[in-house]
Amino acid sequence: MGVVSHEISYVMLAVLACVAVVIIYLGVKYKKYICAVLSALQTSLLIWFVLGRGDLIYIDNNLYADGFSWIMILASGVTGMLICVYALSFIRRPSFYLFMLISLTAMIGITVSNNLLWLYLFWEIMTLCTFFLIGFDKTPEAVKNSFCALSVNLLGGLAFVFAIVIIGSYFFTIELSATLMYRQIPQYSFNAGVPVALLAFAGLVKAAQMPFSRWLLGAASAPSPAFALLASSTTAPAGAFLIIKLSPALGLNMAGVMVMLAGGVTFLMASLAATARENEKDVLAYSAIASLGLIVACGGVGTYSAVWAGILLIIFHAITKSLLFLCVEASENKAARGYVAPFMMIGIAGMFLAPFGMLISRWAALVAFADAKNILLILLVCFGSAATIFYGTRWLGRAAADMQDKEEERPEVCRERLAPIWTLSLSIIVVCLFLPSVSSMWVVPYLEESFFGEPFIIAGTATTRILWAILAIIVMAPMLFFGKTKKRIVPVYAPAFDGRISHESPDLGRYFGEHRMNMIGGVINTIAIAAVFSVAIAVSGGVLL
Repeated sequence: MGVVSHEISYVMLAVLACVAVVIIYLGVKYKKYICAVLSALQTSLLIWFVLGRGDLIYIDNNLYADGFSWIMILASGVTGMLICVYALSFIRRPSFYLFMLISLTAMIGITVSNNLLWLYLFWEIMTLCTFFLIGFDKTPEAVKNSFCALSVNLLGGLAFVFAIVIIGSYFFTIELSATLMYRQIPQYSFNAGVPVALLAFAGLVKAAQMPFSRWLLGAASAPSPAFALLASSTTAPAGAFLIIKLSPALGLNMAGVMVMLAGGVTFLMASLAATARENEKDVLAYSAIASLGLIVACGGVGTYSAVWAGILLIIFHAITKSLLFLCVEASENKAARGYVAPFMMIGIAGMFLAPFGMLISRWAALVAFADAKNILLILLVCFGSAATIFYGTRWLGRAAADMQDKEEERPEVCRERLAPIWTLSLSIIVVCLFLPSVSSMWVVPYLEESFFGEPFIIAGTATTRILWAILAIIVMAPMLFFGKTKKRIVPVYAPAFDGRISHESPDLGRYFGEHRMNMIGGVINTIAIAAVFSVAIAVSGGVLL
């Protein structure tokens, strides 16, 4: 390392030690010893590595911001800021905003860090902030869920540390860019492939992929703005960001197969589980996990076109899910449901209707999977998308019904919170309108640098106009019948999403209950992950270092 980076790395190591001390203290205090053990183990290993071999490590660029980094900074920063503004109307405790702002700062650190030690520091700071945000209310359920998130994310952190140690020991560098370069050189591919798989595993954990999705589902016990932040702007998207950054080193190799299978299975199972839920927050949580699964699958395929789709999915995931989380929170007050229903409809439409970017990105993902001749992923995405249309249409119908039931007695209930919701709604429309420009100015240059200029035809202006025409027809057709009847619209779906029920649909739950879907997805992904690392250990003679 250079002298400056060497000194900064020691400072960061001291900060990591402080984070570990806090986690160990919490683990001992609440008798969650697994958290204390995991934190002590990974921190001790990292301190041993830096103090013992730090002088041999060479770092060229500690920080590096490419087009994708700027996209993540803008997407996370804007949505995170709006979530914080929304929370100001009803949460008055400064510590809450401190954890949210630290989490957002850590997200920026993750996006611009090329030094894996620095990236790991921000990774663990975000883990600790996630713990405090989920357990903020200090209820027994919140404490339980916060430790669930902590233990799961610490497991991913341990894999991250192993990756740092292996890369540093073999290649005398801990740069992320160098790791990707070595992965593409045949004689170094296996030695670099093992740490890439470990980093990918850490990304899967952070991105709440099955069997690790329980931590994000448990985050529903946090205050709604914190839940929105973790699912759409910081912790879970950080895992997806790392997977996309690793994508040039993925593809048809052990790490790539693990990632694309984990993402595809999670997308399908989470989408099916969402169809059986009868609470808006539950549906949205599974929808967020499913969207992250599709992003992860795109990163696992590791081709130019698949990563293009994955990056666009990240953008629209951040905006649409943030909007929907805030709308769901606002609509918990019955008097406010009618006022936020139009915005909720925009967010829901953004998930599966043309010309919103989620649909364009899913179309691009299917094209990429077809080009890669990955039949399994095509099937997983097709069935998962069908489930998305099912629960999205049902939810859209309920929102349309809410528009007919505005309660004029207390219109001020939600107006003070409408500014962030308005902004996010307009952001969806603006990004859709300027999708070709966003792609050509930010996404394509990053991909040309990462994939050596491999050509890819994006959705151009003509395609976008056609999609907008489709949307106009979809919107205008129901207006032909507007006012012809006084009957309540879609009464069949009214009880399904009233925001108060938390159990499953009696019919759909029999086949697509969350316990069954989590079990099936968890078992499949666990087998895939275990198989990959078993092969890696066997080929390396049982010794990773």
